[in-house]
Amino acid sequence: MSGMDEISASTDQVEIVYKKPSRFKEIWRRFKKSKGALCGLVIMGIITALVLLADVITPYRTATRQNLEMKLAPPSLDHIFGCDSYGRDIFARVLHGGRTSLSIAVIATIMSCILGSTLGALAGYYGKTVDSVIMRALDIFMSIPDILFAMAVIVALGANFINLLVALMLTFFTNYVRLVRSQVLTLSELEYVEASKAGGAGSVRIILSHIIPNAMGVIIVNSTLNVAKIIIYESTLSFLGLGMPPPAPGWGLMLAEARQFLRTAPHLLIFPAMAIVISACSVNLIGDGLRDALDPHLKS
Repeated sequence: MSGMDEISASTDQVEIVYKKPSRFKEIWRRFKKSKGALCGLVIMGIITALVLLADVITPYRTATRQNLEMKLAPPSLDHIFGCDSYGRDIFARVLHGGRTSLSIAVIATIMSCILGSTLGALAGYYGKTVDSVIMRALDIFMSIPDILFAMAVIVALGANFINLLVALMLTFFTNYVRLVRSQVLTLSELEYVEASKAGGAGSVRIILSHIIPNAMGVIIVNSTLNVAKIIIYESTLSFLGLGMPPPAPGWGLMLAEARQFLRTAPHLLIFPAMAIVISACSVNLIGDGLRDALDPHLKS
């Protein structure tokens, strides 16, 4: 009888521990439910790998070296995308132009995110005079159409890599200011923020430790979608002659150079146009998947 009591006692002492899945695993579980998002992630991964390995796949000099004997050559085994009006290999130009476009898109997105999120957090948290000054200055920026503002900055500063970053950062940071401000206004009224204030936590600590991390979901989604927009904007500026100066390859510049050969050599237009469309669409698919995965109302 005592043996049965010992078994019963040991059974009663067993604790069932439930391990809550990590937030990353939960987001990934919801993200991979979207076939479109997974497709976009795979395509973007392939594009990223190609542009990062561009120097290994084909040297940069191939993208700028002229060979008039191969002028307007159609796609072949030696030149799978053909050659342009100067005999330059289009495949090499698409790869190296993609490195420039994607680099500008990612860096400009990060810069605009940092600037806009900081101003939005300050405006939403402090309110009153700080909020009024920031939002009125923001109204001035937003009164000018985005593409015209970017063009004006490039014309004023000159066309190069750094100035493109500055122009696109100033064009897109306004989105983050309004977005983060609205999130901060909501989060600032929650109990845990009030408890932190009562505990003596400083404003900077509250913003960095409590408010920004809880607004990170919408910031990430907005940043992802902005990458696609900046790819298109950078190509537009390049098409208008306000991108990287020749002979540096650029997707928009390649489209501009292909205009006069639409009938005789359509491959000059097709491949850079496909690169822009596929890159922008794949990033948009990823952004849509992240929006659904990070939305707390869509948990399942």
